[in-house]
Amino acid sequence: MAAADVYLTPNYSRFPVEFVRGEGARLWDSEGVEYLDFLCGISVSSVGHCHPAVVAAIHEQAARLIHVGNLYYTEPMTRLAERLARCSLGGKVFFANSGTEAVEAALKCARKARQGGTIVSLHGAFHGRTYGALSATPQESKQAPFAPLVGGFVSVEPTIDALHTTIDEHTAAVIIEPIQGESGVIVLSDELLVAARELCDANGATLIFDEIQTGLGRTGTLWAYERSGVIPDLLCTAKALGGGLPIGALITGERHADTFAPGDHGSTFAGGPVVCAATNAMLDVVLDEVLLERVGELGELLRSRLAGLRHVTQVRGRGLMIAFDLDIDALAVVRRLLLERRLIVNATGPRTVRLLPPLVIGEGDALDALERITAVLDAEP
Repeated sequence: MAAADVYLTPNYSRFPVEFVRGEGARLWDSEGVEYLDFLCGISVSSVGHCHPAVVAAIHEQAARLIHVGNLYYTEPMTRLAERLARCSLGGKVFFANSGTEAVEAALKCARKARQGGTIVSLHGAFHGRTYGALSATPQESKQAPFAPLVGGFVSVEPTIDALHTTIDEHTAAVIIEPIQGESGVIVLSDELLVAARELCDANGATLIFDEIQTGLGRTGTLWAYERSGVIPDLLCTAKALGGGLPIGALITGERHADTFAPGDHGSTFAGGPVVCAATNAMLDVVLDEVLLERVGELGELLRSRLAGLRHVTQVRGRGLMIAFDLDIDALAVVRRLLLERRLIVNATGPRTVRLLPPLVIGEGDALDALERITAVLDAEP
């Protein structure tokens, strides 16, 4: 930890814990202490830490071929692209290395389709930290230190009226998180999503859904958009996609399947054989209706029990994407849960705690987490 403070840039506030091993929903620190992980790397290790199928796929592929680049074909990448397209929008796939890169690709795709057009985002959104994605992230604390940002972006309140007054024939795209994760798991209404779809259709604009945190089973369906029936033109995914390895993807519908031409966009490492092999193994786990049904059931259990706890003022979420507001300091609660009760969660604001457990947890894990949260909240004055 002392070496990290010397040699790592100080852009993260780290807790005084060093993790060395993980399995399922458990982590162990350097002193051998076991923790229950209800954050899973901010929705990354959704099939649990070191899932045997993912580990086996990584080992097998790494022993055969690690990297060749995108000037050639590889089977793991092609197979993964087909699977992602078939289980979502039916178009084509551009691979990236992260969620923010997937968003950058989406913004460029939409801008190419309507050059010079405006990009509309919603207040409370978080789309990433690179310059284009940051320009679509209307949070003053994140944008101000890096101004001036990319031009042609406008942010509006997440209301139907605001969309009606903003989207017009000059709009290139509207980008939306169906559930705003970093703002505290704010579930946008189906009516708002329907209005965005209708207005984009009426004005020839592209509808982009950022499902980097909501996608791949997190909300109890493979994609959050399935609940609303609203189908976007472009879909961004990442986080859980690689089973723990870094990968992002832009999935297109038919409209934008061929918008990108050779040379328009690229990424040196994206779609590499090892991470695509890991992702294919992850999909084998997540594409399971029984698992997705259980995600919904456990989410309902957690939300109903959390609502009755001391100091909890509101509970929000869908599936195993959950947040609860407190009438006390959330960061202090998160710290106590980590250091005293060995439960890993995080705070998305001064009064909000977020839960993003692995999708493979059972009822016993959910009840265990509730017991630890209850103990900490009951001990608060």
